Formats: sequence, structure tokens, C-alpha cells
Amino acid sequence: MLGAYVQYWRTNLLTMLEYRANFIMWFAFTIVYHGVALGALYVTMRQFPSMNGWDFRQMFFLYALWMTGHELHNALFFNVVSVPEFVREGRFDRFLVRPLDALFQVLTVPAQLFPDGLILAIATFVFATAYAHVRVDWIFCVFAPLVIAGGALIDLGISLGVATVSFWFVRVDTLRWVVMSLEQDFTRYPISIYTRGVRVVLTFILPFAFMNFFPAVYFLHKATTGMQIDPRLGLLTPAIGLGWFFVSYAFWQVGLRHYQGTGS
Repeated sequence: MLGAYVQYWRTNLLTMLEYRANFIMWFAFTIVYHGVALGALYVTMRQFPSMNGWDFRQMFFLYALWMTGHELHNALFFNVVSVPEFVREGRFDRFLVRPLDALFQVLTVPAQLFPDGLILAIATFVFATAYAHVRVDWIFCVFAPLVIAGGALIDLGISLGVATVSFWFVRVDTLRWVVMSLEQDFTRYPISIYTRGVRVVLTFILPFAFMNFFPAVYFLHKATTGMQIDPRLGLLTPAIGLGWFFVSYAFWQVGLRHYQGTGS
């Protein structure tokens, strides 16, 4: 599997070198996408200098923390979102007759991927950390990478769960869109500004809050107005990420046993 994974990234790299214009355009889109999001956040904070005790510097760090975990997921696991397409077109069956794990094969389908978004995210995170005056001590140096990895696993677990539903319903575009919208729209702001119902969803049902809010509360030494939580809760992100992945993988195995194909 390790040898196959190395060949997968070799293929991606060679494809990128062959289609450099496509890579440049995609990288430019990534910069514009996150630039527009941060620009909108800046404009919002110009109108409301403090949002439930959070200023722009702190919310920039909040966004950068989510961005890094999300882009790590996109660099390593993005192909999982293609499962419904594979199922719908009848291409998923080939993964079941090969000797390697089906999920591993899905994740290593050559897709012209290059970790440009991740490189941009790391640079943004480093800048945001300095800009927000986050204390960089040994705890931060140890747990920040673990939190980012845990955030990527949370993203993977949720994406894998949505992908698995396609074994029964084939088309899950709407479900995927709803989940993606919840993540991209609600993680830009501290969840303490939302109603209790939204906070419950983002903490216990789709735990996007563990990707950035709870860790940011700990790293920034923030008080959570209206929420009685221990700041150290943010250090549980790696465990939450692993837990979500294993639960989703178990659901994936159930889906594989019920998969019957589309007859294509």
C-alpha cells in the first residue's frame, strides 16, 4: 500500500507538470476563494469591531486554523467526495475486485491533486498565529499540528459518511451541499454567537467546532461568553477526529456489504 501511495503522488506530480496552466489556474482560484472569505470577514469586523468578544485578529486565527485542517483533508482525502459519482457511473465495482482496501483505492485515484492549498494554508496559519499574538510555547508546537490533523480527520469522517450514504441512495448531491455549506459558512465565526441548537449541531452532530473554535479558545485563552466549557476541550480535537473516522469507516464497511451496484 505504501508503494502504491508513492506511485499515486508521483502520478499527480507528473500530471501537474504536464498541465501546468491548469495547476496555476487552480492555485489562483484557491487564493481568490480564501482571500474573498477573509476579505468578507474583515469588512464584517469593520462594522462590528467585536463579535461576542472576538476581534478580527482572533477570528483570522480561527479561520486559519480551520483552513489548514480543511486543506490537509483536501490534499490527502479529497477523492472520497467522488464516491457517489463512481457509484452512479458504475465505476465503483472495480475497487471491489482488487486486492487493496476499497477506501484506499478511492483515495489514490489519480486526480491531478497537488497540495498547493495546504501550502497556502500553512503560510496563512503561521501569519495568523503571529498576527493574533498567540503564545507559541511547547504546548502549542505539539498540539497545533495534532489539532490540524484531527480537523482533517473530522472532515474525512463526515465526507466518508456522506459518501457511504450513496450506496443506498446513489445521488447525495443535496446532502453533500448542505454539509459543505454548514462547514464553510458556520466555521468562519465563533459558535458562541449562534443559538443553542446550532451550537449542539456543530459540537455533537457535525463537530466542525472542534476543527477551530474549541482549539482557538484554548490557544487564545478566550472566555466563552454564554458557554460553560473548559478551554482544554480544544485539545480533544485529535481524539474526536480519530473517533469520527473510525465510526465513519465502520459505517463504510456496512455500506460495502449492502452495495449492489447501479447496473451500469
